Parts: sequence; C-alpha cells; structure tokens
Amino acid sequence: MHPEPSPPRRLPRRGVLVVFEGIDGAGKSTQVRRLADSLRAAHWDLVLDREPTSKEHGRRLRDSATTGRLSPSEELALFIADRRQHVAEVIQPGLGASKVVILDRYYHSNAAYQGSRGLDWRDILRQNEAFAPRPDLVLWLDLDPAVSGVRIRGRGDVANQFERIDQLQRCREIYAAMADDRVLRIDAARDEEAVAADVLSAVGRLLASRAT
Repeated sequence: MHPEPSPPRRLPRRGVLVVFEGIDGAGKSTQVRRLADSLRAAHWDLVLDREPTSKEHGRRLRDSATTGRLSPSEELALFIADRRQHVAEVIQPGLGASKVVILDRYYHSNAAYQGSRGLDWRDILRQNEAFAPRPDLVLWLDLDPAVSGVRIRGRGDVANQFERIDQLQRCREIYAAMADDRVLRIDAARDEEAVAADVLSAVGRLLASRAT
C-alpha cells in the first residue's frame, strides 16, 4: 500500500501574504517558483498569483506594455480596479483559509512604476492600503537597472515600455524609500542559489512565528 499523502499545512488563524517585488530581470518569477516548490515539499497549502492579473483590467495593462503606454492616471485607475478584484476574489479568500499567499508583484510595483512617471508614490500607497491587505513580508529583489537590461537581453527578450533604464532607476529609488520593517532587501545580483537561500530563510522565519 502507498502511504496516505500528508494533509496540507495551514496556519492556525489568518494566512500570510508574501510578495516578491523588484524591477524586471531581478529574478522574481524564478524565486517565486523555487519558494513554491520548497513550501509544497513541506506540505504548505499555497495560493500563487501575480499582478497585473489575467482579468480584463490586467490584460489591458499588459497589452499597453507593448502597444503604447496609457497616461499615468489611466494606468493607476486600471491597476487599482484590477487589484480590487484580485483582493476580493483571490487574496482575501486565501488568507481567510489560512493559506500562504505568494504574489509576483503587488501594490509596491504600482507605487514604484507609476511614481517613476511623476505621480505621488506615497499617495498611491495610501489609495491601495485603504482596501488591500498589507503584506506580511515583501521580498524586494534589488538589482541595478543596467544589470537588469543585460539579463532581459540575455533571455532573448526586448525591454517593453515599462522598462526604460532611467525610469527603472527611479523605480529602484522609490523601492528603497518604501522600505520598512516588512520589506526585506535581497541582493539580486548574486547567483540564483544564494538568493533562494535568503528567500527561504526569511519565509521560514515568518511561518515559524505565525505557527506558534
């Protein structure tokens, strides 16, 4: 007989929200996958998602990255509409079910990228935090935009209109200004294994603190 699979592990009360942030090329998607694989192996019950979402508002934002950017205010309105739906349909239900919710980008990206176009990033945070739950941990994968450009080209991609070097540098500055006790800066210029070790260590500490 095969042994019964272990039941999924959940936290005793509310779940936790873990967010990966950083400019393109920092390795967010890779680290999301690695973290998810590690937590699944330990039988944690997960919700994985990303922003912008694949819903109507998110699709319009993704399309605009290649077809022509909208005005900053139009972008902001679409991001907030997309996030409201995401919070209601995915994030809050996952947290309410005591799961580990892992996101590739959240409202910090909104503040950084639209802030780099001249909007007040602090006001963007306020608008989002009026309805969106604050992350328990933000893993900011910090990378020099010049290195980001090399990585984007190295994987055969062409930088889209969200990825001009001067705007990415401003994004990086805003990420640094947003740092607080829930934001962990991780040097993303290092090799994948070193970054993954820091990510897993930080998330492991968070889960241990919430499980007691």
